[in-house]
Amino acid sequence: MRQTLLGLVAALALVGAVRAQDVLPPEPGIEATIQSQIDAFLRDDLETAFGYSAPSIQGMFQTPDNFGAMVRNGYPMVWRPEDLRFGDLVDLPGGVAQTVIVTDAAGVEHWLEYRMTRTGEGWLIAGVRIVEAPGLSA
Repeated sequence: MRQTLLGLVAALALVGAVRAQDVLPPEPGIEATIQSQIDAFLRDDLETAFGYSAPSIQGMFQTPDNFGAMVRNGYPMVWRPEDLRFGDLVDLPGGVAQTVIVTDAAGVEHWLEYRMTRTGEGWLIAGVRIVEAPGLSA
């Protein structure tokens, strides 16, 4: 029993170590792209905000106005954030994901995963999804 318990603890420690290796150092270009898009939303500059989206996102929404409506309705915390900070950047199959912690006007914290793609012109946002904050899962 004791050996089984020690084996389980060792296995969990290794899983944590492997996960830690997936975290990349901060990438200023990624953070600048995300911050620039949010700054554009705050100015109601939909054309500029749309320009930070990957071609797949632009193809999906077709126009800056359609894109802006989706963000206003689906991601109000991104549309008008009170504060934001950058979390971990992780390596994923097919790209990287930047965690962004956004505080909305009501003081509620939202954790988002920004999927990023690198192009010849720099980093673009290929998708955003709301994720659970670490330690809050059941």
